[in-house]
Amino acid sequence: MTSGRRRFVLFASAAGALLMVMGSAATADAASLRYYDTAPGIRLNVRSGPGTQYGIVRVLPEGAKVPIFCQTPGTTVSGYYGTSNIWDNIDDGEFVSDAYVNTGSDGYVASRCG
Repeated sequence: MTSGRRRFVLFASAAGALLMVMGSAATADAASLRYYDTAPGIRLNVRSGPGTQYGIVRVLPEGAKVPIFCQTPGTTVSGYYGTSNIWDNIDDGEFVSDAYVNTGSDGYVASRCG
């Protein structure tokens, strides 16, 4: 085998291994994303920031399930699941009060938004 061919084979093998690792990480992240029930009978306001002073960007229908990408403190809200100042980031620039999301906890269930 020529040295040029040997280098190509090594490069191709390394690139394939890297793609497998990157693909596995992306699959693991997607597989670990959990969706949570919102409060029953509630059409939930989705806001542009972690507080009631932020504008409503959309309204979730009754029975919606939401992912929580990260959580951050904000305005304290009393809701179906108690009183909380935790806000859940459910999409880019979209937040809902954790007081309306059934996480099974009074505390943080996801990493803090950075």
